[in-house]
Amino acid sequence: MNKKYIPAFIASAILFFGSCKKQLEYTPTGVLSSTDLTSPTAVEGLVTAAYAGIGNGDMIGPIYSMWAYGSVRSDDAYKGGGGTADVGEVDALEHYNLVTPSMVIFVPRTWQNLFKSISRANVALRAVNNLDESAFPAKKSRLAELKFLRAHSFFTMKLLYKNIPLFDETATPDDILKVSNDLSWEASWNKIADDFQFAIDNLPETQTQLGRPNKYAAHAYLAKLRLFQAYEQNATHQVININKTRLQEVVALCQSVIASGKYALSADISDNFLPETENGPESIFAIQFTINDGTTAGRLNYEDGLNYPHGAPQYGCCGFHAASQNLVNAYTTNANGLPNFSTFNSSIANLSTTTVDVRLDHTVGIEGHVYKYDNTKLFSSSWVRDPGVYGNFHTMRNQQLATSSSYFKNGPFMGVAKNYDIIRYDEILLIQAEAYIELGQPDKALPLINQIRTRAAASTGKLKKLDGSFASSYNVQPYTAVGWTQDYARKALQWERRLEFATEGQRFFDLVRWGIAAQVLNDYISIEKNRRTFLATAVFTAGRDEYLPIPQSEITFTKGLYKQNPGY
Repeated sequence: MNKKYIPAFIASAILFFGSCKKQLEYTPTGVLSSTDLTSPTAVEGLVTAAYAGIGNGDMIGPIYSMWAYGSVRSDDAYKGGGGTADVGEVDALEHYNLVTPSMVIFVPRTWQNLFKSISRANVALRAVNNLDESAFPAKKSRLAELKFLRAHSFFTMKLLYKNIPLFDETATPDDILKVSNDLSWEASWNKIADDFQFAIDNLPETQTQLGRPNKYAAHAYLAKLRLFQAYEQNATHQVININKTRLQEVVALCQSVIASGKYALSADISDNFLPETENGPESIFAIQFTINDGTTAGRLNYEDGLNYPHGAPQYGCCGFHAASQNLVNAYTTNANGLPNFSTFNSSIANLSTTTVDVRLDHTVGIEGHVYKYDNTKLFSSSWVRDPGVYGNFHTMRNQQLATSSSYFKNGPFMGVAKNYDIIRYDEILLIQAEAYIELGQPDKALPLINQIRTRAAASTGKLKKLDGSFASSYNVQPYTAVGWTQDYARKALQWERRLEFATEGQRFFDLVRWGIAAQVLNDYISIEKNRRTFLATAVFTAGRDEYLPIPQSEITFTKGLYKQNPGY
């Protein structure tokens, strides 16, 4: 948080490619090109700039915090804020049917910001390739790091837009203008996978500097990619096959990460959400942020800057990303300490009488409950900005207390230096469990899922009120082998992923991968619209709403080369 994990940012050495490819046609004034950077020190500056690029999104063009795309677009959360017109494009995302290719923020800005990060990686790759290994001994490792970073950005783009143009550092500006986004399912995934495989083949097992990916981070990310690839989709986004060969790859890749012995679940899930315990045993790869680093405000995460309780005196703004009633209900448990799969959402949960999964109080701000592990300031519904529209809950996993040394207030908005985990060990356990289940080996998935549940049950230490009591009654138990069929295991796995990563922006992409987004989200809307009437006109259209549209500005700029996603 307050350490420099990668060498200092060399601002004068950055070649910054702006809005998508539109700035590839000229060299900005006062900015050096990669041909000006021939010394190892200068090239290291470009590598550092590429690392900075994956954290250079903003509040209206996020590229790592998927709160708007993966949480609000799912059944986990509402937009929040000051009514539906406040940052209305996220309201459109929440309604699905209001999304258009001509939107002016979020959808096009995220596209542009991701391409900026890809451009930085490609510029640095060209510069590194121009150095001889005798003069630059780190050449092979830096090439692998940069391809890892590029693959990360392309992977994020593919989750969001599906049909994207893919190119490498050898492409000239003219070449890029000829690259179509019309690739097959297999070909597009494989092109991104090639970068991760290069990273696996060329990264060391251990990096001396935190923040750089190692060989096992590349194994982990490739496992996640192959999992998505295994659920093969047709042109209208229907899952038409689950590729067992890809799932076997997933198992092997995950096993290499697990067997390395480098990673483990933290004792308490809260360790994943606090700056004091960042870069812990569970973090496999994270975007590094800093504060008190000699600059005015540090290098901070502002992508979640809207998502703090509005009325709380320590914040003041802005009340976005409100937990849904459906999510709160999903955390309720039965007498056996297991989820209420079929009945969880039949009514509004009475949290004073029902038992819940511990992770509820690590995720949702609830009246009278400890908020973000500070038992001197219990959450108050008066902190909710617009309860008449969005209810009385809030989110808190990616927020920090105003008293945290990682916290910085910039005008009305908040930034924090807490690192942003891209992939953690808990996800590797669940990725491997999912692969086992779909391979017809649910018995191998059972202990993996139960590791997650056992850790959850033990994560109560930071949730006590001042008098030593808990606001909730917790009951989380492991699954047993009795009745553990493939169908039941699949349901348990899908539920566990929701509870473990709730509001972290993964839920929507999980639903699309499983091919159940339309069913789950329309069922969600049918009930939730009676609780939150702003959803009255929302509808999810299968074959369209699984992905964002290709921004119309990009189609226009490429003179129609880019093919629009179906339904738009």
